[in-house]
Amino acid sequence: MERKDSMDLMGAAGMVTFAAMLALNQVVIKVSNDGFGPIFGAGLRSVLALGVLFIWVWGTGRPIQGLRESLWSGLLLGGLFSVEFILLFLALDYTTVSRSAILFYSMPVWLALIAHVALPGESLSLRRGIGLVLAMAGVVWALADPASLSAGNLWGDALALGGAFCWAGIALTVRLTRVSKLSAETQLFWQLMVSAVVLTAVAPLFGDLLRAPTWLHWAGMAYQAVLVASLGFLFWLRLMAIYPASDIAAFSFLSPVLAVGFGWALLREPVGPGFLGALGLVAVGIVLINVRRRR
Repeated sequence: MERKDSMDLMGAAGMVTFAAMLALNQVVIKVSNDGFGPIFGAGLRSVLALGVLFIWVWGTGRPIQGLRESLWSGLLLGGLFSVEFILLFLALDYTTVSRSAILFYSMPVWLALIAHVALPGESLSLRRGIGLVLAMAGVVWALADPASLSAGNLWGDALALGGAFCWAGIALTVRLTRVSKLSAETQLFWQLMVSAVVLTAVAPLFGDLLRAPTWLHWAGMAYQAVLVASLGFLFWLRLMAIYPASDIAAFSFLSPVLAVGFGWALLREPVGPGFLGALGLVAVGIVLINVRRRR
C-alpha cells in the first residue's frame, strides 16, 4: 500500500463520501428509531455489522489477531463504544438531527482539551486554541437558536454531548493502550463484539424492542450495519494508512455540516440563519483544531 505525503483528489473524494455517509447515518438512525427500540436497534446493528466483518476477514484473508494480549484494553474500547451508541441512539430519539450532530461532532474540541492535559506533545497552540474557542462558541450559539431550541430537547442534547465524550475516550484508548498495535479488523472486532453483547443485553431495560418496523426501517438497519459500522469504518482506516492523519482530520468538519443539511432536507428540521452561522463557527473551529503544520 503506497503511503502518500499529501491528500490527492482520490483521497479527498473518499473523505467527502465517508463524511456524507456518517452525516446521513444520523438521519437513518432517527428514522430507524421509529421501527426499533433505540438500544435494541444499536445492538442489532452491531450484530449484523459483526457478521459483515467476519465475511470481510474471510474474503480478504486478514485474520483477527492479538485478542488475548489486548483483552482489557479491548474490553475498555468495546465498553466505550457501547455507551457511546446508547447515548447517541437515545439522543436521536429525543432531539433533532441538527442539534445532535452539532454536539456529537464536537468531539475534536473535547479531545483537544483532554489531550492538552493528558498527552505529552499535545499542548494547544495559539491557532488550535482559537479554533477551540470558535467551536465552543458555535456550539453554544447553535443550542440557543430559538427555532432549533423549540424543535429540540435538552435531555437529548445532553445525551449527544455524552456520546461525544465517549468518542473522545475511544480515541484516547486507541492512542494510549495496546489496542494501538492491533489491525483495523481487530479494533473493529472488539468494538462490535462487546457492543453486540452489551447493547442487546440491556435493550429490554429501555422499553419495547420493536416498534412495528417496516421495510424502510430494515433498509436503514442494513445501511447502518453494512455501509457505516463495518465497511465504512474499515474504509476510513484504509485512508488513514495512506494519507497523513492531519489531512484526514481536516475533513471532519464536513460531517456536522452535511448532517444539518440532511436534517433540513429530509426531515424538515428548522435551520435558520443564526443556526447556520453557529454551524460555520463550529466548522472553522474544528478545522483549526485538526490541521497541523507538517514537520
